Amino acid sequence: ILHQERRMSEEEVQEKIEYRDGKVEEVFTDGRRILTFRNGTKKEISADKRMTTISFSNGDVKKIMPDQRVIYYYADAQATHTAYPDGLEVLQFPNNQIEKHYPDGTQEIVFPDHTVKCLYSDGLKETFFPDGTVVKVEKNGDKMVVFSNGQKEIHTAQFKRREYPDGTVKTVYCNGRQETKYSTGRVQIKDEEGNLILDK
Repeated sequence: ILHQERRMSEEEVQEKIEYRDGKVEEVFTDGRRILTFRNGTKKEISADKRMTTISFSNGDVKKIMPDQRVIYYYADAQATHTAYPDGLEVLQFPNNQIEKHYPDGTQEIVFPDHTVKCLYSDGLKETFFPDGTVVKVEKNGDKMVVFSNGQKEIHTAQFKRREYPDGTVKTVYCNGRQETKYSTGRVQIKDEEGNLILDK
């Protein structure tokens, strides 16, 4: 300790300690401590030592909360990253996009338009749109779209199929062949060029 001074004044700094490395420590009458480093970084420790706030010279702020949450604010990106003790991590962006990263590898992204995208550790991706449409994409690339009007679309490497609420099913195969099964039982098949080859 190079220099130490005690002050009991209206500034509420009870003690000020200047270290050889240029760090300055201030102890306040309420028990708080503020360490100021040569690079401009400030570290404030609460009186009960349960909360720490670090303010970096670039504007970033890191808070360690009494419940062990770590909140980091990135000044340049205006984004906040919160890490919870159970492993959950939440990122909030200035456009109101929120990303949640769960300990099991699942990610949930809530976009500003309230679209929600879930990425699961097994490779499944689900997207929930505000209009009620849901899109599921399997790890193998198979895709299912369920529309708010009750229609369902399935895309695989072999075919694309649309299922209607009345029971009608239209399928287009990768070779171009088309098959329509109507709710009435009628079946219509067209070849890859669109020529009707069956209608019964």
